[in-house]
Amino acid sequence: MKNTLDFTGKVALVTGAGAGMGLATAKAFAEAGAAVVLADYKVDAVNIAAEKLKSSGFQALAIGCDVSDDEQVTAMVDRAVAQFGRLDAAFNNAGVMARIAPTAESSREEWDRVIGINLRGVWSCMKHELRQMEKQGSGAIVNNASVGAITGNPGIGSYIASKHGVVGLTRTAALEYVKQGIRVNAVNPGLIDTQIARDVVAGDEQAYGEIAKNVPIGRAGRPEEIASVVLWLCSPGASYVIGHALTVDGGMTVV
Repeated sequence: MKNTLDFTGKVALVTGAGAGMGLATAKAFAEAGAAVVLADYKVDAVNIAAEKLKSSGFQALAIGCDVSDDEQVTAMVDRAVAQFGRLDAAFNNAGVMARIAPTAESSREEWDRVIGINLRGVWSCMKHELRQMEKQGSGAIVNNASVGAITGNPGIGSYIASKHGVVGLTRTAALEYVKQGIRVNAVNPGLIDTQIARDVVAGDEQAYGEIAKNVPIGRAGRPEEIASVVLWLCSPGASYVIGHALTVDGGMTVV
């Protein structure tokens, strides 16, 4: 049986690739044979990550990109295609956590910051990725949403709204481009062992540990566990999966 997770000859783009789920996914794509473009506003982080991959014999390109800036996103996709000739898979992962405050006490500036990165940034990335994939007549995109896309959470209204928006945008684009050979899906991670998860509890490790213990599986997820789902969604093994937001949360939203 053919290995559907073989990305040899393919090109993958990952935003927010400097750490966490993005870095784990970029590594997974490289190990599966893809040429990988690692993008992040933290330029030093992606430069280091890309150099490590290249030193291990993989094809990798680091690009500094703030996804809330449409011109930077345009340049990111253009450079990826100029370097590797095409774009077969994209994981739009870049995102931020909201500063904790009840809705009536939150600021317009904070709303614009979170929506600008988490939702408008995904839209901008998709726009340019889709244009390239249309030229090829093929491609797969996975957007990083959250269990916050299917639940509420007091104090982080802008984050929750942004992730609900990502799922709606994913479903709409999936219907728009499926007949052009492009699949668009999303992933809804639960509590994953990343810095952004700790930001929810303002870095309180004891509080974070208690939340992790209360996940039905008994622990936080690992970034690599999200990476494996992203690769599957981008692979031929998921060829009939269209416009789906796959929840990967250790059972958090089951109860």
